[in-house]
Formats: sequence, C-alpha cells, structure tokens
Amino acid sequence: MKANAVVIESPKTDSRIFAHTRWDVLPLMAAIFHCVYFFGMFYLFSRVPLWIMLILGFIYSLSISWNINGISHNFIHNPYFRSPLLNRLFSILESTTIGFGQVFYECIHMQHHKGNADRPGENGETVDWISIYKHGHDGDAEHPLKYTFLSFFREDPKTVYRELKRKNPRDAFWGVTELTLFVSTFIALGVLNWRYICFLVPFWYFGHCLSYLNGYYRHYGGNPDEPLAWGVSSYDKLYNWIWFFNGYHAEHHFRPKVHWTRMQALHDQIVEQQSTAGVRVIKPPHALGFFDPDLPTFKQKSHNRWNLKSVRLQRGAN
Repeated sequence: MKANAVVIESPKTDSRIFAHTRWDVLPLMAAIFHCVYFFGMFYLFSRVPLWIMLILGFIYSLSISWNINGISHNFIHNPYFRSPLLNRLFSILESTTIGFGQVFYECIHMQHHKGNADRPGENGETVDWISIYKHGHDGDAEHPLKYTFLSFFREDPKTVYRELKRKNPRDAFWGVTELTLFVSTFIALGVLNWRYICFLVPFWYFGHCLSYLNGYYRHYGGNPDEPLAWGVSSYDKLYNWIWFFNGYHAEHHFRPKVHWTRMQALHDQIVEQQSTAGVRVIKPPHALGFFDPDLPTFKQKSHNRWNLKSVRLQRGAN
C-alpha cells in the first residue's frame, strides 16, 4: 500500500454539540475537572497541611503536561464542538487552567508540523520552532535536560503574535486575549493570597517543563528525513487511554488530522510501512522515555547517524 493511499474515515455524529463524535465528551469532562482542580488548589491552600499541598502541586504539574499533550493537542487538530462560540470558550478554559494561550500554542504546534522536528538548514535555523535539534550541535538533538528546562524560557510570544497576525488578525486578537486572561487570573490569585502564587508558580513552570520532556521523547530517535518516522510512538495501553492516544505519535505526524479515536485504525493500516521505514517505538510512555531499554545513547546520531536496535512494530500494539 502506498503512503498516499492511506485513508482513515473520520468519525461522524448527529450530535448538535460535538463536531466529530460524542466520545469527545471525555476530553471535555477531563478539561472541566482540570479547571476545577486548579481553582480547588487555591481553596485548599489555607485549609490543609503543606505536605498535602505539595502533593497536589506535583499532581498539577503532571496534569499540565497531560492536558497540553492530550486534551489541548487533540482540540487543535479536531475542535470538539460544532459551535465556534463553544470552541472559543473551551480555548479560554484551557488557557486559564493550564496557564498559557491556546491560540498561541496552536500556532507553535502547527509550525511544529511544518518542520516535523527538523534539523537546522543552511541558515542555521529550523522550520520547527521547538525542534529538539534547534539548539543541538553537529546535527545532534539537544541534551534532554537542557531541552526540558530551558525551552520554556526560549518561547517567543512576539514571533508567534506576528505569525498569527499575518495569517488572521482575529486569531492574534484572541491569542493576546487568552494570555491576558491567564495572567490576570494569576495576578488575582496573587492579590488574594500572595503566598499561594509563590507556591503555585514553581509547579506551573515544572508542568510546562514536563510537557517539553514529553515532546522530547516523542521525537528522540525519530528520523527527520522520513515522513513515516518523523515521530516516535509508544503503545502502552493505559498511557493511551488516559492521554487520549497521545502515544501514537509517529502515526499522528504522518496523518495529523486523524481523530484520536481512529489512531489504532491508522496504525493497523500502515504498520508494515512503518516497519520498513524504521519507525522507532518505545515501551514506556513518552514522559518516561528515558527508561526505555533500547534508548540510543546521547551521542549517537539520527537516521543514518543513529545506531538503533531494530524495533518490531506490533500490529495489535500489545
């Protein structure tokens, strides 16, 4: 089967609310729960012992990465609702809960799909603003610790804003609006209890770092020159159920518009092609990619430069 012959039927529904499938009620409810959890931490801060708040703060950090890479990410490619108003409100909800701008994130993420974790070109730049090779050396990926903890500070809102404004000034307006709302929320929480915001910010930062860590291992060991192998996949079942099939990342980069409920079907169609293309599969979830027993050593190279053990793709993703 040729790659361009792969066709996955999009889910259809007669729902007046959901655009693709009623299964999208799951990420919707998860996002609402995440928002309640976020504001619930503020309520509990002065009412429970510090050790409990530290646990809740760490869970919030984990949930930021979970939301960005599962709920928020799927929403970019397949907005959940028929109504533009509901999609806008959901975008604002996500921005406030996670502490970022959903519209800005969409712009960055679509640029990521343009470059697909590419290496720097002749001009020394990557198309993908968040490529793991952008700040590496000699064609190598950047060290995972540097990528994880420094990427947050490398974000360039001005560049994102200019790109949004060039494409659609309305999106630029909403992007700035979301950032303003999220910053205003944090300021309001700080005014109400300055100790709480001092407590929250480190966990918020760490959560975004965990998101970058997740992103790193979704491409570390992939092949930037082979479309089928742009991403690295993990087929751990529990991980994919909880993270809304975020693990099928090689499949996602090959066909970004495929709905999260169709990722297994896509995998089943292209599994033999993936094996031929040398798609890398890791056993643990991406966020724990450093535990993979077949992890290439850092100084090994990608594609012809990586010395990877052959990984057999399993049709059933057992």
